[in-house]
Amino acid sequence: MNAKKIDKIAVGFLYAMAGVIVLILFSLLAFILWRGIPQISWEFLTTPSKSFQPGGGIVIQLYNSFYLLILTMLISTPISLGAAIYLSEYAKKNLFTDFIRTIIEVLSSLPSVVVGLFGFLVFVLQWGLGFSILSGAMALTLFNLPLLTRTIEDSLRAIPLTQREAGLALGLSRWETVNLVVLPAALPGILTGMILAAGRIFGEAAALIYTAGQSAPALDFTNWNPLSISSPLNVMRPAETLAVHIWKINSEGVMPDGAKVSAGASAVLIISVLLFNLIARYLGKKLQKKITAG
Repeated sequence: MNAKKIDKIAVGFLYAMAGVIVLILFSLLAFILWRGIPQISWEFLTTPSKSFQPGGGIVIQLYNSFYLLILTMLISTPISLGAAIYLSEYAKKNLFTDFIRTIIEVLSSLPSVVVGLFGFLVFVLQWGLGFSILSGAMALTLFNLPLLTRTIEDSLRAIPLTQREAGLALGLSRWETVNLVVLPAALPGILTGMILAAGRIFGEAAALIYTAGQSAPALDFTNWNPLSISSPLNVMRPAETLAVHIWKINSEGVMPDGAKVSAGASAVLIISVLLFNLIARYLGKKLQKKITAG
């Protein structure tokens, strides 16, 4: 058998493996959406859930998911950005920076249930935050920091060295070069990484079971007092998210129409994560075209 035939067989095998993977993922998504989309309605998205009665919705869980997502990104993005700028632009290659990168790699591979148990021991018990949105956001920050830091660092390192040298040649300081030259050029990659990280956070469940809790108190969306337990702004209240709600429905079985609610909630979760990914791609391409055209 000659080299050309071997090459064709190898390429065909790779295409076949890629096709199998795509088929499995597509079948999984299609099954979830096929079961769940018929259950989605305006009433389903805007009414509270019911434990022992049929016809409940997911409005509180959906709101809690977005609230936790926003709070987590507000905490983790500045920390990740600062760490990535240090590692990419200022840190010298030595044992200390190698150790930091090793720690980041280790943290990024931790199972989410381990992060949740750590958050339960530290934030819920030791810090006395209890089962709350704040505890969940702190746990998700630990879960999100390694991935987001690595993504932002890669985006910064992708900027050619000549752009940094050009800024320095114009008399800019090192920080001015990073702030005015490197960060704007890396913005498409940074934004894409942030949105992809948001999609990962939005679908997280295990870390939140032990920190944000498994209950969803009734919310009064006209109550803007952040100290009230019924206020949607209160960060110290327990908050069952959409992913936790799906897990709870299937594990407790207290809903007469639990299968339908679970299917609809799963479809909403999948659609939300898909939208995060599509938005990341769209904004990344638009920003890249705008920057390169300028």
